[in-house]
Amino acid sequence: MPYGFMDIAITPSVRRAQAEMGADHLWSGFAGHREFGLFGPREREFIARRDSFYMASVSETGWPYVQHRGGPAGFLKVLDDRTLAFADYRGNRQYITTGNVAADDRVCLFLMDYPRRARLKIYATAETVALDADPDLSAAVADEAYGARVERFFRIHLKAFDWNCPQHIVPRFTEAEVAAGTQILRDRLAALETENQHLRARLDGRDMTPLAEGS
Repeated sequence: MPYGFMDIAITPSVRRAQAEMGADHLWSGFAGHREFGLFGPREREFIARRDSFYMASVSETGWPYVQHRGGPAGFLKVLDDRTLAFADYRGNRQYITTGNVAADDRVCLFLMDYPRRARLKIYATAETVALDADPDLSAAVADEAYGARVERFFRIHLKAFDWNCPQHIVPRFTEAEVAAGTQILRDRLAALETENQHLRARLDGRDMTPLAEGS
């Protein structure tokens, strides 16, 4: 059956490596259906929650290059079931990915959800789009509230995607996720601190206001 991502990924040398490790039968006789050539609701929801991803490109000398891309959650937009786009914010101005894509448009994206130990990997082709070249794209992708300088847009055309297993993904949490997860503890701590202040005031004879029931 079709397995779009592995149909691209498996080469003769990959097959030899699988055979050496006794794993070739897992992929040569794959009986499921994992073509994954269209973004569905699950992928759309997953992509919309990401605030970063990694994108690999290939240079004219054949060397791979992996770059981290970040922005506000949802900055990578699903334009339709085969197209992604994002605003390329100014960074260290090396422009390695931009140059690589100009020579070879093939890219691979890795999207990570560390708390839930999930990852989505995408084979695609990419193109850069000037800021004034496509007003509709600019309206769909630009985020003026973010405050970073946009230098260009990237439009990503899906070839195939796949979901990886959660093995060996160590859960990590952003500052916002930690804050949300500990809010109930911080609220309780604030209440206890207020209660202690009232108790100290009563002991000092400065405040005879009765404490709330249960205090």
